[in-house]
Amino acid sequence: MLLSAGRHRRTRTLSIAAAVACAAGAGGVYLGLTTGGARAASATVTVSTTAQLEAAVKNATAGTTIQVRGGTYYPAATLKSTASGTSSARITLRAHGGEKVRIDGSKLPAGSWLAAVHGDHWTVENLAFVNSPAQGFVATSSAGGIFRNLVTADNGDSGFTLRGDGTTGNLVQNLDSHGNYDPAGHGQNADGIAVKFGSGTGNRITGARLYNNSDDGLDLWQFSSPVTIEHSWAFGNGENRWNDAAFEGNGNGFELGGGGASVAHVVNNNAAWDNTLHGFTENSNTGAIALNRNTTYANAQHGFYFATGTARLGRNLAVSDKGGRAELGSSTVSAGNNWDSGVATPPFRSTDATGAYGARTADGSLPATTFLTTGSTTIGSTMD
Repeated sequence: MLLSAGRHRRTRTLSIAAAVACAAGAGGVYLGLTTGGARAASATVTVSTTAQLEAAVKNATAGTTIQVRGGTYYPAATLKSTASGTSSARITLRAHGGEKVRIDGSKLPAGSWLAAVHGDHWTVENLAFVNSPAQGFVATSSAGGIFRNLVTADNGDSGFTLRGDGTTGNLVQNLDSHGNYDPAGHGQNADGIAVKFGSGTGNRITGARLYNNSDDGLDLWQFSSPVTIEHSWAFGNGENRWNDAAFEGNGNGFELGGGGASVAHVVNNNAAWDNTLHGFTENSNTGAIALNRNTTYANAQHGFYFATGTARLGRNLAVSDKGGRAELGSSTVSAGNNWDSGVATPPFRSTDATGAYGARTADGSLPATTFLTTGSTTIGSTMD
């Protein structure tokens, strides 16, 4: 994560005033530190106030690491950067050590995003983005991003968003996104994760918990390149928890398209339960979406709804979905699922979802649970 200058490789912790001054005098390329005559290409900036955080994000350049001390921060404007790192000199924004950091958007102007990255090769980790008037965290046309161990909760639109053409090679890992609701749209827009209005290959979502959002757990509306979704859970989405008399939230667990895009997303080893519409749906995407070893349980409509496209479903498990296990069109390929002839439905070890809400493990992975597990090596999600 550091860029060498000659044979020297140095990291320094600066006061925010020094960091900003160095950045301003370095033409946006280096932070201008010198050690023994060599110019270092990286710096670690440790911040402990909102003003320091705002300045550090604004002035970050390739190689900058911003460490945020524990506490709650209330930005006055969107935390925004158009800077890019490189594969060898990333821009990193993270909590200091194991400290708990909340970035709270409750003092932002109406309609503001809380955080916005418009650059490449960012690492953002171990932070919570909450209470924004609009989106919690948005990366636009970003390549090579690593977004790990984040919480996006109680925002006024989607919690976490990837968008724009050139959205390439991003990893979203171990995200908790919940309670997001857009009052202006009566709940019809706020998803846990939205990968929308763009294109770019190599994007992967893994280890996400997407729950109790007003619209969908995950939404891939008008994203025209394949996205891989794995080892993630979507539950409790679409319920009117905000007493909105005109509520319009959809409530699909995994909404895998829409808006005219035809794209073969890859969806493996996920689970969807207690959503107010379908567990998994193509949402008019006619592409050859591949779904393998996913589980649905107790959704208000179908477990799997793929009525118009060319999806390929294998070894999926649907139980107690009120609309039925699956609604499939004539062009859908279905084999080895528990609605196919001759395929047995293994019993769940537990249908008590309490464990799914538990604390994540030390590395941020999903909590261990027996909920919706069967012990089968051939069908349904392993729930890990």
